Amino acid sequence: MTAPDLARAGTARAPVDGRRLARRRKRRLAVVFVLPALLLLGALVVYPVLFSFGRSLFDADGDRFVGAGNYVAIVQDPATLKAIRNSAIWVVVAPTLLTGLGLMLAVLTEKVRWATAFKLVLFLPMAVSFLAAGIIFRLAYEQDPDRGVLNAAVVGVHDGFSDTAAYPTARARARENQGLTGGAGGPYSTAGTLRPGHSVDLGLIGVAPDAMPAGAKSAAAAAPAADGIGGVVYLDFAPGGAGVPGRIDPGEKGLPGMTVEAVRDGRVAATAVSADDGSFRLTGLADGEYTVRLPAANFAAPYQGVNWLGPALVTPAIIGAYLWVWTGFAMVLIGAGLAAIPRDALEAARMDGASESQIFRKITVPLLAPVLTVVFVTLVINVMKVFDLVYIIAPGPVQEEANVLATRMWLVSFGGGNDQGLGSALSVVLLLLVVPAMVFNIRRFRRSGA
Repeated sequence: MTAPDLARAGTARAPVDGRRLARRRKRRLAVVFVLPALLLLGALVVYPVLFSFGRSLFDADGDRFVGAGNYVAIVQDPATLKAIRNSAIWVVVAPTLLTGLGLMLAVLTEKVRWATAFKLVLFLPMAVSFLAAGIIFRLAYEQDPDRGVLNAAVVGVHDGFSDTAAYPTARARARENQGLTGGAGGPYSTAGTLRPGHSVDLGLIGVAPDAMPAGAKSAAAAAPAADGIGGVVYLDFAPGGAGVPGRIDPGEKGLPGMTVEAVRDGRVAATAVSADDGSFRLTGLADGEYTVRLPAANFAAPYQGVNWLGPALVTPAIIGAYLWVWTGFAMVLIGAGLAAIPRDALEAARMDGASESQIFRKITVPLLAPVLTVVFVTLVINVMKVFDLVYIIAPGPVQEEANVLATRMWLVSFGGGNDQGLGSALSVVLLLLVVPAMVFNIRRFRRSGA
């Protein structure tokens, strides 16, 4: 090769070597920037996963190798199987409801004037931590209507359509002549019988002064008619306790609103309701012997609402709290997808005579299918990891009924079980359940990016 050829080869090789050197420098620089993140990822994710898998192969103390024994124990433990069942309910119900609610609200917000304010209000719960949300709903689900707002509403509606018992704490006091017989909570009946034209005084105790109706007046017996039985139902307790039991004393008040029945041969012959002074008249009675009865409905305990945190409803109640937190998230994401739909397709369908329901079913939903899928899968991943709401809202006695895999894992490992081998096995199972959904979501993102 001649000297000119060598010179040309050298000058051609120089740019190539320069480009290679530049690429190497860029790679080194990339490694310098990525290395801290990789180290952090390894310390916080990779190492715990590997350690948990290794720990799951040992017993509770971590001294004896048990192999797959902890995984076998998972399918043999009734409490763990119940947690798996609850997790399955969560995965099926919560993401489906959230995606449906998000779609419905995203479509509706496009048709209201204050759409931005409406979205802001619905998205605000996302700013509330699960701890705070759990405390809020634990109070809202309280059984006592005076504390739980949901039961206060339920009791208010119930009492609006159904009469409540007037005196749930009232009870009978034995008397020498016309005493009342019956167990606690009623019904109470006169020990003897009465004929028309006679009267009877029915004294009760156990009613607190602040529980007396505001319109109660001093007790006064009603005079009986020739074809009826009269009498009075009263609080047999004088102020200061100075009265004589079984007798209407000054200061003793009648019990208004008390249902009184005349019973003969097991059948109710007449019914009356006591007046403000406790008086009543049972009229239209044929000649014969009658028993005067105070039905048990007078003494029934007041309606206390729904036991939201009982064994039957605790899981749906917690799912309701989860919906309150995450509905805004689903609505905003679906709303963003809805805004990207070409409006000309919707207008063309309207011009062709399609109804709004047809446009929604045949155009809007199919075009939103990728967004709906991503939202659904994202919610599935979040639902599998739910812990805070279940642990905070569910009371201790029903905690096992509400447990999901995450809470069961914590309870087994640190919440009293002290079996970190079984807890590690549960964490590995939970990871294996979450990974497919994560992989699916990553692939969807890559396809949409491509």
